[in-house]
Formats: sequence, structure tokens, C-alpha cells
Amino acid sequence: MTTIRTAGPDDAATILAFIHALAVYEREPDAVEATEASLRAQLAADHPPFHCLVASVPGEDGNRDVGMALWFPTYSTWTGTPGIHLEDLFVEPDARGSGVGLALLTALADEVVARGWGRLEWAVLDWNQPAIDFYDRIGAAPLSEWTTWRLAGDDLHALATRT
Repeated sequence: MTTIRTAGPDDAATILAFIHALAVYEREPDAVEATEASLRAQLAADHPPFHCLVASVPGEDGNRDVGMALWFPTYSTWTGTPGIHLEDLFVEPDARGSGVGLALLTALADEVVARGWGRLEWAVLDWNQPAIDFYDRIGAAPLSEWTTWRLAGDDLHALATRT
């Protein structure tokens, strides 16, 4: 049986391990800049910049953490309601197909509904067919009219200092 809990500062090492594993899966193994210390400090803040659910399953030596759903609040000006942006959903390879991902998304959907918020959204890499198939099975729909844009690094700094 999968157990879902809200992560706290003491989960920083576990979350970082999942982030590294996700980066490898997404073919960006050297892209992670987060540290255990930064995650721990952020989770301990009065207003953390993100929230995280951790999934555990019974193991030989007690419960074993096998997945996470890392999220932050969003806001829709059109509906006038907050929502959740799921930044990272990760399940260890040996636990995939066992209901862990569904349990994490169900817990997030429950969080949205319990708060009276309007939506749960996320992005998926266009080559990640197993994830796309999973999302399709639970009733999610792609927003094909939208393209994600990003400004970061030197370009972000150049714009910030533009006069």
C-alpha cells in the first residue's frame, strides 16, 4: 500500500535524490543546481517556494520512499482562482506501474479540491510517451495551443539590467 505524506525539511536529501534521478531520466544529468541545504532551508521557510508530497511503500526494513510530487501554487486571472502547478512527478523505476504515480496525483487533486481551487496543471516532455499515456488514462488533456517559454541565465540578467 502506498502512503503519501507532506515533505518537510528532513526530506531534503530524499527530494534531491529524486530530482537527480529525474534529471537523468530527462537526459539532463548535469543540470541540477539545487542542493540538500537549499531544499532544506526552503522547506523550513515560513512561506516555502514549493511544496512536496513523498510516496512510500512497505519495504524489507520499513517504509521506503519511492516517489514525489513537487508543486507550487498558481493563479488564473480568467477564473479568478488559484491552482497547483506540478513541477516534478517522479516515481522510482522499480515502483512504476504499481499505482504510486496515481496515488500522488490523486493526493494533489484532493488538495486542489479541498482548497476550493480550480486546476492542476503540469508540463511533460514531448518524447516521454509513458508519461503521456499515463496522463491520458487519468483524463488529463494537453493544452496544444500553448507553448512554454523561458528566460533564464545570461538572457534573464541582460533583460533585468536593460536600460
